[in-house]
Amino acid sequence: MSHGVMTRPPGPDLARLGIAVIFISLSGPMIAATAAAPLAIAFWRCFIGSGLTGVWVLFRDRSGIRSLTGRELRLTAFAGVLLGLHFATWIPSLWLTSIASSTALVATQPIWAAIIARALGIKIPRAVWVGIGIAIVGVILLTGVDFSMDPTSLIGDALALLGAVFSAAYVTVVEKVRQTVSTSTVTFVAYGVSALAVLPILIIAGQPLIGFSAQAWLLILGVTLGAQLLGHTLMSKVLKTTSATVVSLAILLEMPGATLIAAVWLGQVPPLALYPAAALIFAGLFVVIRASAPRRELVESPPV
Repeated sequence: MSHGVMTRPPGPDLARLGIAVIFISLSGPMIAATAAAPLAIAFWRCFIGSGLTGVWVLFRDRSGIRSLTGRELRLTAFAGVLLGLHFATWIPSLWLTSIASSTALVATQPIWAAIIARALGIKIPRAVWVGIGIAIVGVILLTGVDFSMDPTSLIGDALALLGAVFSAAYVTVVEKVRQTVSTSTVTFVAYGVSALAVLPILIIAGQPLIGFSAQAWLLILGVTLGAQLLGHTLMSKVLKTTSATVVSLAILLEMPGATLIAAVWLGQVPPLALYPAAALIFAGLFVVIRASAPRRELVESPPV
């Protein structure tokens, strides 16, 4: 995995990462405006995303599927399970604990990504930990500190923390798989498995899978096309050249982004802490990118 060192994105992938963050930022406000069960939204965005990517694979990248080794297929499927578990833990946490607490805890994703990378033998420069710390301070400034000792809230906090761990593990596995497997093949398999992982949890939770309004279905399609296909898929493409820790930290920019979008779209007044918080997250990301090694020369896999 990047020969034991953290890698930063080259110019084109830095632009792709920025676009991914913009579209992932749309997810929160769109889900908030969608009159549908939360886990149903998670299921359909993964299921439809896999189906639409499958059309691309069928016509443009069938060789990618045929050339998958057993190990690559197992790792890609494992990534899908991790993504499904991320959705199935973090989304319910929003109903069990405060949004501020859930957001702050799921924002620990880059810390877990760095810990996983270190456990895998990746050298983590001291400046990376400093950069992560600066960004987390920005997140806390934006969300506030709102932890409670109430049993229900503690369960929600634990689910949000698990969501962060699953998300960090997901990008770590995708980083590994993307060294030899094309983006479209990874997302086709991973999103499909993710939908299958969410489905039994949805059934156990007793949430409806269908029966939503036409507006809700349009918003689900919008979340799929935006956050899933142009957000998570571009993120998967960038993971071929960029360390999971760097990508995880960049995703934190979703928080100020979603706050600004909610202010414009839903009329929610952004907090005064938005701008210094965003500045701290940007500063932390800058420090981490500067501390990471330039990417090694890679042979690009089949087109996305």
